[in-house]
Amino acid sequence: MKSIDLNKPEYFFNRELSWLKFNLRVLKEAAVKTTPLLERLKFVAITASNLDEFFMVRVAGLWDKWEDGINQRDASGLTVKEQLDEISASAHEQVKLQYKYMLSILKELESNGIRICRVSKISEKGRGWLDEYYREVVYPVLTPMAVDASRPFPFLANKTLNLAVEIINQDEEQSMGLVQVPSVLPRLVEVEGEGKRTFVFLEDIIIENCHDLFNGCQILDVVPFRLTRDSDLDVDEDDIDNLLKEVEKSLRKRKRGAAVRLELNKTANLRIKKFLSDNLDLSEQEIFEINGPLDATCFFKFASLSGMWPWLYEPFVPQRPLELPDDSDLFSAIRKKDILLHHPYESFDPVVKLVSDAASDPKVLAIKQTLYRVSGNSPIVAALARAAENGKQVTVLVELKARFDEENNIIWARRLEQAGCHVIYGLVGLKTHAKIILIVRKEADGIKRYVHLGTGNYNDNTAKLYTDMGLLTANDQFGSDASAFFNLLSGYSQPPLWNKLVMAPLGLRDKIYELIDNEIAQVKAGNKGHIIVKMNSLIDQQVIQKLYEASIGGVQVELIVRGICGLRAGVEGISENITVRSIVGRQLEHSRIFWFANGGEQQLYLSSADWMPRNLNDRVELFFPVESEEHIKRIKEILDLYLRDNVGAHMMQSNGTYRRVTNKATPVSAQSSLYEEALLAAAADKIPMEVRLRPMYSKDSKE
Repeated sequence: MKSIDLNKPEYFFNRELSWLKFNLRVLKEAAVKTTPLLERLKFVAITASNLDEFFMVRVAGLWDKWEDGINQRDASGLTVKEQLDEISASAHEQVKLQYKYMLSILKELESNGIRICRVSKISEKGRGWLDEYYREVVYPVLTPMAVDASRPFPFLANKTLNLAVEIINQDEEQSMGLVQVPSVLPRLVEVEGEGKRTFVFLEDIIIENCHDLFNGCQILDVVPFRLTRDSDLDVDEDDIDNLLKEVEKSLRKRKRGAAVRLELNKTANLRIKKFLSDNLDLSEQEIFEINGPLDATCFFKFASLSGMWPWLYEPFVPQRPLELPDDSDLFSAIRKKDILLHHPYESFDPVVKLVSDAASDPKVLAIKQTLYRVSGNSPIVAALARAAENGKQVTVLVELKARFDEENNIIWARRLEQAGCHVIYGLVGLKTHAKIILIVRKEADGIKRYVHLGTGNYNDNTAKLYTDMGLLTANDQFGSDASAFFNLLSGYSQPPLWNKLVMAPLGLRDKIYELIDNEIAQVKAGNKGHIIVKMNSLIDQQVIQKLYEASIGGVQVELIVRGICGLRAGVEGISENITVRSIVGRQLEHSRIFWFANGGEQQLYLSSADWMPRNLNDRVELFFPVESEEHIKRIKEILDLYLRDNVGAHMMQSNGTYRRVTNKATPVSAQSSLYEEALLAAAADKIPMEVRLRPMYSKDSKE
């Protein structure tokens, strides 16, 4: 091992370019003909939304480094400027493909009776309706803005859609004007009187009526454009007395962040393009000329309009959990045995019910919980507030720095404080990303602690879309660790000696090394070394090097990494024993699962953490064991199913590209199979448990 240099740049992929490859995998789902039309269009919308955040945070961060004179190389050997250049080239190609798919899908929709077209294609009757709609609804909320010597270029908010209007004014001078397309109105307007369902874009209606807005002027050209701004929070945590106020101040600054991307309709009008680029201080590589309607995220709302169900999946309904066959007393059920939950195949309702029941239960003395991202109308937050109002001790750590959920979390934090909860606003220098609930209950035989640990957020909405796992336990050692964890967050207590939990940033990195080293030692002892890991992102250089050591040492490493992966699989002499696959499907893969063969004595862990520097160094995370043989067997079968998936799986090639896994003879979709299993389990409430816990997936099973 000492003779092998594992620091070579060719052994690593760049974080940002790896993310773009992930977004490309998502985008290519829009071309899968067996997927319903509007579901395919939603994949286009998802990738558009993803790119927005990517530019607002990741690309903006790279530009900040470049402007500060920082141009160091990353693990893959790329400087900051080289990354920006490669990102621009890759993103431009991806956007071209995005619009190719979008226009193809819209054409297919038209052949199915749903038309999205230009105003000029509307019938005379429809034009009459549109004229009235413009006068009555659109015109009153529009504000034309001239840009000249006395009226400077106005501030344009992040992600707003605007029109650049080239005019000859009343003084017969060539000038420019701007019109913001109002986001308070539907972006896609359904036109009445067209025979088939027909929609036009709001900006097209405004363009057709621009002469009303610049009355007395000659309209030479109108070009829609959209701006993306730097939206990362800039909170200096070294010298702050009140984290809440600092985050609020930073949120106000975010709205005025520097421009990092300009999208505009493809145009030959170089005057408008120069006018925008000069006023927004953007280079050519930051400008995206697009042949189609800007801002594909509008198709989320379009797909949810009434009457669209024939072109969508049937609603996915989470089922009653396998281990909770009825609505019995949750505390009693958890006391009997640990309970494993698998979302969204199994309902998130038991987690909500646990907190809700605890809020009303006179035996419950205290509830403690972490909150990272919650829904807009969170029943869990409502239950925590009710618990405090009922006189219970309620402690909630609300992470104010959860990106793009900061404002929502500030609102919830204040509501919880008003109800009487003790609210901790995160920790200085760290984000608290751990998912844990502790309920302290006084029972006949003394104080009993109930704990929920999870891989995903306490968000009842995303729990229907994201795959995650949770563990409910009344194990005393877990309870003791949970108490110690919250004391560590809320006070000045020293880090404890943990019984079960492993916490980042205090010991998780070392635990990962220990588990991998153990598999290497197993091979040296003549056993088979085997690791299966499922997570969202793998980019930590030191952990990747440890996995390379395992591969070189003869350990079989199977990685299921949905998104970013900096590890290069299949490199001769380095990673020949490592495979990397990414599952992209209807549900967003979010669970973090870690399985180690351990010489036949399997070890299995769940965690809130991916293997990224931020998770291991800069976040409070939890990594916890699953100890029930029944649960280990169940989760291992799920992992094996993922490894056999040939419908949503993409395998990394040694050059970093991903190839879709296919087998037309025997298709296996992990997500479809898991949903079918949940349906079967829910329908089999009266079947004895020993029958229900049969092996779930045979090797020759079909979807």
